Amino acid sequence: MENQAIKGGEFIIRDVHFSDVFIPEEWNEEQKMIADMCDDFIEQEVLPFIERTDKMEEGLMESIVLKAGELGLLGLSVPENLGGMGVDFKTTLLATEHLGAGYSFSVSFGAHTGIGTLPLLYYGNEEQKSKYIPKLACGEWKAAYCLTEPGAGSDANSGKTKAILSEDGKNYMLNGQKMWITNAGFANLFTVFAKIDDDKNLTAFLVEANTPGITLNPEEKKMGIKGSSTRQVFLNDVHVPIENMLSTRENGFKIALNILNIGRIKLAAGVLGGAKGAINLAVKYANEREQFGRAISKYGAIRYKLAEQVIRTYVLESATYRAGQNIDDAIEALIQSGMSKGEATLKGIEQFAAECAVLKVAGSECLDYVVDEAVQIHGGMGYSAESMIERAYRDARINRIFEGTNEINRMLAVDMVLRKALKGELDLMGPAMQVASELISIPDMEDLPETPLAQERVYLKGFKKILLLVAGSAVQKLMQSLAKEQEVLMNIADIAIETYLAESTLLRVEKKIELLGEKACELDIAIVKTHFYDAASRIEKHGKDAINSFAEGDECRMMLMGVKRFTKAGPFNPKRARQQIAQQLIQENKYCF
Repeated sequence: MENQAIKGGEFIIRDVHFSDVFIPEEWNEEQKMIADMCDDFIEQEVLPFIERTDKMEEGLMESIVLKAGELGLLGLSVPENLGGMGVDFKTTLLATEHLGAGYSFSVSFGAHTGIGTLPLLYYGNEEQKSKYIPKLACGEWKAAYCLTEPGAGSDANSGKTKAILSEDGKNYMLNGQKMWITNAGFANLFTVFAKIDDDKNLTAFLVEANTPGITLNPEEKKMGIKGSSTRQVFLNDVHVPIENMLSTRENGFKIALNILNIGRIKLAAGVLGGAKGAINLAVKYANEREQFGRAISKYGAIRYKLAEQVIRTYVLESATYRAGQNIDDAIEALIQSGMSKGEATLKGIEQFAAECAVLKVAGSECLDYVVDEAVQIHGGMGYSAESMIERAYRDARINRIFEGTNEINRMLAVDMVLRKALKGELDLMGPAMQVASELISIPDMEDLPETPLAQERVYLKGFKKILLLVAGSAVQKLMQSLAKEQEVLMNIADIAIETYLAESTLLRVEKKIELLGEKACELDIAIVKTHFYDAASRIEKHGKDAINSFAEGDECRMMLMGVKRFTKAGPFNPKRARQQIAQQLIQENKYCF
């Protein structure tokens, strides 16, 4: 097992060594150059025009997207033979992170390069790709994705848009309504999902925006991301050539699901950039703003907020790029087995669909925390529409809804792992039964190695035991009704999220210590220890809530004792650790971790 690449969901039952993960400290020079190019683009082409884009100035966002295309930023995922750069998956995540500080632009960029381009890139035939992809990669054409309908949001496959084959068999006639379509106002190409006749599942079609029968509602008035185009799209007897069907009949729902997997982890990368940008605004203001004769960055209450912003962002970064490398490794292995690059990419990402869902939830909630506390640090100025942080606060809220709501993603993450277990792809019940039998045994008192994070290794084992205990017991106790017990599923999902984030951060810092030495990693160690200290309390709460929901009597008491044992944390001074983290941030006056 130790010599095999980790599989999706396997983090629950497998001990991972830090040598098996990628950490952000390992970016090569070419990747750093791409990140710098993205930073420069945001500084020069996006932020100076932010007020004008928010007012939906005609043609402005479209022109900015075109400039991104001229620099090659729209074609990072696209193979070189189709006009792109063909970089690996984690490098596309890096670019998405650094463009994530671009407010509404990051939404337009993400919609074009992700859900707009990737269905065609991965499911299109050679003729379709050669016709459209080069135009999309350079920004000459813009793309949009038409899935959501007034009555079909989270339940996407219930869409009512219809496709009927014409009498001559040359065209499909599309009729229906799509809503919340990002980039609709200036897109040249729509990927439209519809049901042919009385099909059970959706089919996808490539529809050029100038096709007769397509009309658009005015731009939606939104809480945030005001600069991004969002419109309803109406299709009234829209004739689409049969050769513009994407993939095969009824494969649209699968396309939608697989593209959403990609969108979820890319959302995590994008909000990571937004979080770092918000931290920069917060610490700069805290250093400039004086009250009671001192900069507010000198006060403990403010330092707590700054440090916690850093901790949550660092944790998200660790998990996002760990998963990105796992996906790259899976893609490479599938290519070596004989798969095409496109097919291998889809399959590799699908293997880690549960982790993608975890990261979507973790990322959107990390950003929400960061921008909320950044507004608080700004005080009244943070509530003023003249401040950048007010915009960041409003823009952040959509991320808990985008790419499937966080509630849906929590349940999906659990469901996908349990399905793997039922298929025999993941042995969960064996380890779960071992944990259950451990409850009636005397705990082992193991001697810890003299390493700075040895105690956190022990905590991590406990977190995984709680996840196995609660999930295993819930499956056995609730059986088929578990799918309806959404509160329990949410608890299990939160334990899984906390466990994945904690392990990812621990692995990153263990590897960093190996590379740079313990002395150079004092603040990283403080981040890990503080995060584990808090995660233990959160996991205990989620575990207790779940167990009390489905267990009774002695069984309940036994499991609750297990949860308490597995989350028992030793003495630790979180105040001192946060002070150290905040002081470094304050001194650098920017995110520097």
